Amino acid sequence: MKHPDKVTLGFFPTPLTKLENLSKKLGYQLFIKRDDLTGLAFGGNKTRKLEYLIADALYKHSKAVVTIGAAQSNHARQTAAAAKKYGLDVHLLLFKPEPEQYDGNLLIDMFLGAKVHWIDRNKLYEQQLRVLGALKDCYGQNPYFIPMGGSNEIGIWGYIDAIDEIKTQIELLGIDIDYIVFASSSGGTQTGMIIGKKLFDLKAQLIGIEIDKNMYPDKSLEQHILNTAKYAIDEFELPITVTSDDINIIKDYDSAGYGIVTDLEKNAIYTMAENEGILLDPVYTGRAFGGMLDMLEKGYFPKGSSILFWHTGGQPGLFAYKDDLFEKTEIGKDNLHILND
Repeated sequence: MKHPDKVTLGFFPTPLTKLENLSKKLGYQLFIKRDDLTGLAFGGNKTRKLEYLIADALYKHSKAVVTIGAAQSNHARQTAAAAKKYGLDVHLLLFKPEPEQYDGNLLIDMFLGAKVHWIDRNKLYEQQLRVLGALKDCYGQNPYFIPMGGSNEIGIWGYIDAIDEIKTQIELLGIDIDYIVFASSSGGTQTGMIIGKKLFDLKAQLIGIEIDKNMYPDKSLEQHILNTAKYAIDEFELPITVTSDDINIIKDYDSAGYGIVTDLEKNAIYTMAENEGILLDPVYTGRAFGGMLDMLEKGYFPKGSSILFWHTGGQPGLFAYKDDLFEKTEIGKDNLHILND
């Protein structure tokens, strides 16, 4: 079995703790894996992937990194930080429209000195080639392209490592985990987890909550995960096989569309904050944890199950979505004017 090189970007292992109050309230053994605390520019799950992707960029003597995402992309923010740490220029191809105000992740991109190119998602490939070509031909930078979410055969190694990490934590803590629930969007996190589960014989079932029903217009998320897994298995000579039966994705919570905040996300964010003092984000973990709460209520998990929610970060997005989350919701209204009574 071959193994790619990596650089150091985050603080690992990230904490695994019990959600004590929600466990008592909901009648399950609930745990959380805090990958929001990886430490790279507010942290998040992309830190693990970027340790491998930046190493590959340096190996290929690139002087610049190029990646793509939405205006509030957590991946873009962490890529900018990772690239700067290792002396690389960073170009972010972000989907139009350009917002009037730069806040949340986009504000952090500016602090990090990222060069932002606003592009039409429908012409993504054409504009991607234009930027890469200009950096290579005009500036001689040999740019290194990182796909959306860092979800390729290199990036997935971050979550192969993560499964090894969490299995060790479970054993040291003396706990059992029946299910691991997480947000699944570009598929790299889930692909790495599936491979890691097989390599390290993790018993817990993996459940991805689909965030964006249109992530890959030409194929399903399952197909992307399967393709990436098979490519990585061949490329790195891994002693396992992955089939479609290994991929469990819940698609019940993506109908509103990517980045659209509904009562599901609002309730999840307030529930986690008010019971555990932990902040979720409005796009990924808010939707995934909201889906998990709904699944608990509907009896998807056997009563008494041990369930771990994998927090993948993204809290800077709370500031960009503040109007959707607070001013337009009745949740928390009773707390507004206590001192005026």
